[in-house]
Amino acid sequence: MLLAIFCLSGCVVFSFYPLYTEKDLFPNDYLLGNFLSKDSIGWNFTHQTKKVKEMDVTDSTGYWLKVDEEMDSSFISTFQVHLIRVDGVLLADFYLDDYTKKKDIRLFDLHIIPVHTFAKVIINGDSLTFRWFNGEWLEKLIKENKVRIRHEYNGDFILLTAKSDELQKFVRKYLNSEDAFKDGLEVKLLRLKK
Repeated sequence: MLLAIFCLSGCVVFSFYPLYTEKDLFPNDYLLGNFLSKDSIGWNFTHQTKKVKEMDVTDSTGYWLKVDEEMDSSFISTFQVHLIRVDGVLLADFYLDDYTKKKDIRLFDLHIIPVHTFAKVIINGDSLTFRWFNGEWLEKLIKENKVRIRHEYNGDFILLTAKSDELQKFVRKYLNSEDAFKDGLEVKLLRLKK
């Protein structure tokens, strides 16, 4: 369901490139753990690993996110998630990871191009909120020539093609604009106790 929301909805902004560069990443454990959305979808964040001298070492600058749609592991989507700060505001970059790793590729799967989406992160105790930039808001700005950022538009979807530095300039400009997030996708999660 979450994948369908990302892929079929105009409610988020899609980007070919990530919002971050390696220099923007920092070690953190803000998202680490298990969370539950109000519609009972499980979100599990674990740190990524990287190879160092042929050993797997925890990489606390990135996360694996497993979203369990049914809470019984029957449909799990895996994302890479990285956090950065822009003007002191925490932002998450989501990237679908597992679409190419399936053993049984369907025709549907061949038509998915992985893209980055990014959301403002609000942490309040054990609650976590992601607020994605609204894709319809961006479309309106582009059509009215109020924003100039590299992109492609096929009549249905806008795909930002700007590199990370240009994306950050764009985000910085609209980070505190309520219109940029109004009516966009918002997910509220509650941390599950151990």
